[in-house]
Amino acid sequence: MTFKDQIDLNRLPVHVAVIMDGNGRWAHMRGRERVFGHHEGVVAVRKTVEASAELGVRYLTLYAFSTENWNRPDDEVSALMDLMIESINNETRTLIEKSISLRVIGDLSRLSEKVRSRLFETMQITSGGTRMMLVVALSYSSRWEISEACRRIAVEAREGRLNPDKIDEHTIGTYLTTSGIPDPELMIRTSGEQRISNFLLWQLAYTELYFTEKLWPDFGKEDFYEAVADFQKRERRYGKTSEQIAENT
Repeated sequence: MTFKDQIDLNRLPVHVAVIMDGNGRWAHMRGRERVFGHHEGVVAVRKTVEASAELGVRYLTLYAFSTENWNRPDDEVSALMDLMIESINNETRTLIEKSISLRVIGDLSRLSEKVRSRLFETMQITSGGTRMMLVVALSYSSRWEISEACRRIAVEAREGRLNPDKIDEHTIGTYLTTSGIPDPELMIRTSGEQRISNFLLWQLAYTELYFTEKLWPDFGKEDFYEAVADFQKRERRYGKTSEQIAENT
């Protein structure tokens, strides 16, 4: 029985987040430059998007480029931006045909005008997609996101548009870049690293974490299905006891 066959389609995670790690190591193991690994990683992205949509996952968030990644060598950053444009150009038609909308989160002001323009254009023309939302975290870090939310909240409060006494978790959530998107129920990280690397720190509060030794370019549909099958075996208690959960099922 395949992992896909083990999945209960009535208990799918609504939102899956993925830290795509291991492109550089994958390339080095083959005596190639890191950029080669990034190109191969695009294939894994395509497979993961297809697997998510085929199962019925409603939201898929991919950690594509962190704010810390700006510290990488200039030639690698430039190659990644070029690859981003190439991937968008190649995949936009598929997104439209499969009714998948694109949303990009992060500090987009640091991107070149060319990249920003192409991203905004693609978000606009895919906005009618209802099957799944593909969220790409680009030039993103969670500390930046939370700091920016706090700054905006402070401005609103200072100018009298927001009552400080009314600020709660929901308020903060509406100022995050993921506003309107449910928190991930499952987070997958490849390459064997077991940390969340400044990714969706607020949103991952109750998320099930799944780590695999697979390097990102080797991650395929069956690996995604395995992660979802593992998720469905877990008991999600949200602070309650197992007995309380059993009483409510």
